[in-house]
Amino acid sequence: MIDTLLEGNKKFRDGFFKENKAYYEELTKGQSPTVLWIGCSDSRLQTGHITQAKAGTLFMHRNIGNVVPLFDWNFATVLEYAIRHLKIKDIVICGHSDCGAIKALDKETNDVYIPLWLNNAIEAKKRIDAKIEAPKTPEASKKRSRMIEEENVRLQIEHLNLYPVVKEALKEGKIRVHGLYYNLENGELSRIT
Repeated sequence: MIDTLLEGNKKFRDGFFKENKAYYEELTKGQSPTVLWIGCSDSRLQTGHITQAKAGTLFMHRNIGNVVPLFDWNFATVLEYAIRHLKIKDIVICGHSDCGAIKALDKETNDVYIPLWLNNAIEAKKRIDAKIEAPKTPEASKKRSRMIEEENVRLQIEHLNLYPVVKEALKEGKIRVHGLYYNLENGELSRIT
């Protein structure tokens, strides 16, 4: 697979990169993205492709379940750097269909770290399960999953708003926060909030 990736890079360099050399040379001078994109690590999501965003536009943080962990050093540094140093204007939290993290909320596991991480999303499941009956059909299960995936985006926005750097930037009108949802089946990216 690594050879395939390296060959793909050669094709990229010989084609798109070469055709857009001036743009890529400009990127070597520094970055000035306008969006912090918080998305899932799912390999089916290629953020630049689904948004047609050019390199240098999105500052990205990806993790299992597009989680905004409460008081996590890694996440906090990304957030602080994006807001204070890169001066991003928008923060996106993007969930998606068929999310393995959301499915994992219903499963018992011997994993050590994944359940701990998913504690950051469990409230989304609890909120939806308190509103609806237990699904009895595959269609109802799929609908429930989508509801939890969307509620998880709302929950992560709540978590995001607890970070002091976000509170300050929102209060000063420096940033906007958006919830988005990507549907793998039809390629549609839509607003949640």
